[in-house]
Amino acid sequence: MPTAIELANQFQASLVGDGSILLDSLAPLERATPQQISFLSNPLYRQQAVDSAAGALIVGQADFDYLQTASAASKSGRVYFLARNPYATFARMAQYFAAQKPNQRQPGVHPQAAIDPSATVPASCYIGPFVHIAAGAVLGERVSIMANTTVGAGARIGDDTVIYPSVSIYADCDIGQRCIIHSGAVIGADGFGFAPDFNATGGEWVKIPQTGSVLIGDDVEIGASTTIDRGAMSNTVIGSGCKIDNQVQIGHNAVIGVCTVIAGCAGISGSTTIGNYCVIGGYANFAGHLTIADRTTVSGGTSIIRSITEPGQHFTGVYPSMPHAAWEKNSAIARGLDKIRQRLRLLEKTKSGSD
Repeated sequence: MPTAIELANQFQASLVGDGSILLDSLAPLERATPQQISFLSNPLYRQQAVDSAAGALIVGQADFDYLQTASAASKSGRVYFLARNPYATFARMAQYFAAQKPNQRQPGVHPQAAIDPSATVPASCYIGPFVHIAAGAVLGERVSIMANTTVGAGARIGDDTVIYPSVSIYADCDIGQRCIIHSGAVIGADGFGFAPDFNATGGEWVKIPQTGSVLIGDDVEIGASTTIDRGAMSNTVIGSGCKIDNQVQIGHNAVIGVCTVIAGCAGISGSTTIGNYCVIGGYANFAGHLTIADRTTVSGGTSIIRSITEPGQHFTGVYPSMPHAAWEKNSAIARGLDKIRQRLRLLEKTKSGSD
């Protein structure tokens, strides 16, 4: 078990208290024991922190000052990690403790996996049962691919990437280093591209071959059952550091900038470019061929139908929840807004004519 001072040095936190105390894991405030670490990053939970039995707390300066003056705050033996960003420090410590657990995936190829002789699979990789790796695919060092996953011909997967069961990676897709792809994700399926050819008597939708690929940067996480379509002629691109939640749809030729986060069930139409460091809420949706500036935040359930050119803006396009009767009343008012506008214009004309 690491000591408090070892953790403080590793994670660049200032330590207040006994540096020799041993700490074995992290836990929520309400469940932590004297051998565990918890964190406080929201003032709403200050009282929980006061009452917590945690042997160590990760806190910011303001919360530390409060805890020092609160009654019963000076619990015997408790230490504090003072961090610039307590939540991020907690996340990094959680990664550290998770990495201490024994690795259940030892290098090797399961006898029921099928690997084409022309594929490159280093000896450091773990390949689970019923995995299929097609011709010309190239895996980096220490890649883990779990059961029932398919890696298409010519696909490339970078070092230390983890792919969970039943993922489909189509031909020629390129996935960076240290990525995590969760179960059911589909990378590189055909984009939704069809040309209309209709006349008065009928016609058809003519399929446009999707000859591009999907390029995924380093340190990207892709949630369960998310789909990222391949480009029509150019590539669909996911920037390094992106975090994409479950059941997200990203259309062909879309470009997602670095370190953008996208919450569950969001939909991004084809050929839309999302900037760097954006935050996209759940169930938000974007029309095609848009450009979204860096550091844009889009609230959940919001529809974006025009490009956003000014960086750092926050867009919300949904009503807050309310009792149904109130919603019906407001909806009725909204339906009459056009008539109200016409009446106001008429009144303005009448007033201007009388002046």
